[in-house]
Amino acid sequence: MQTQSIIDKINSQSLNSNLPKISIGDTVRINLLIQEDKEKERVQAYEGIVIAMHNNKINTTITVRRILQGIGVERIFLIHSPKITKIDVLRHSKIRRAKLYYLRNQIGKATRLKQKFKTSATSTI
Repeated sequence: MQTQSIIDKINSQSLNSNLPKISIGDTVRINLLIQEDKEKERVQAYEGIVIAMHNNKINTTITVRRILQGIGVERIFLIHSPKITKIDVLRHSKIRRAKLYYLRNQIGKATRLKQKFKTSATSTI
């Protein structure tokens, strides 16, 4: 019991607290630290649609899909990794599924998702 509480305490310290609310169907831009040489680092952006998400505290991952030169590329990101500097949510989409794996088989305009707009609670009288 005591070792589990120590592990939980260490894991809670390494959680990223500045993450936006990410959901399936969102278009995100993830800034990654890429190490080129032993002392050279740069930030590279990866932009795509979140097609899957696995929630497991510190091991939470998202699968991001993008089209690069006509070929679909998917990448899995550990969102609490220290290599991720920033995550921006560019667009929210209306979806009705938990996983968007069907986008793998679609081409061109068929891969577009309908945008979800925020509704304001203000009323005009």
